[in-house]
Amino acid sequence: MSRSGADLALLLLGGYRTLVDAATAELAARGYDDFRPVHDFVMRAVAAGADSASEVGRRTSVSKQAAAKTIAVLVDRGYVSSEADPADARRKRLRVTELGFDVLRQGEAIFDGLREAWERRIGTTELALLEERLTTLVGDGAVRPDAPGWVAQDAG
Repeated sequence: MSRSGADLALLLLGGYRTLVDAATAELAARGYDDFRPVHDFVMRAVAAGADSASEVGRRTSVSKQAAAKTIAVLVDRGYVSSEADPADARRKRLRVTELGFDVLRQGEAIFDGLREAWERRIGTTELALLEERLTTLVGDGAVRPDAPGWVAQDAG
């Protein structure tokens, strides 16, 4: 049976959603019921050096205003801190807190467990082949941990 390009896109999206939804549910079960996938992207951008809403927006391909709203939520929930810049008191510096790093570490462990579950379902060889083929199609460096793949490609 031949599939269309749209079918392929939906299968890839379905795989992504299956993993992300399961990880989000497991994080909630571990006490992080206020954590969403977008928070991960923003916190990874901050951890990688984005220290302003403008820079977070650039790295995550959203407006400065959208980035600022997400940052405000993360600050309110204790995942990110916003402190005065010692060199310029008008400017705030963003930092991931220990709580923020804890949720990121737990998320990574959860994804490792989900990968292992997929490996049990389809086998080590098949999963390795799937990852190899996806790497061939999207490239090894297409996705940075602090931004969706299209940002990394646009940045060159």
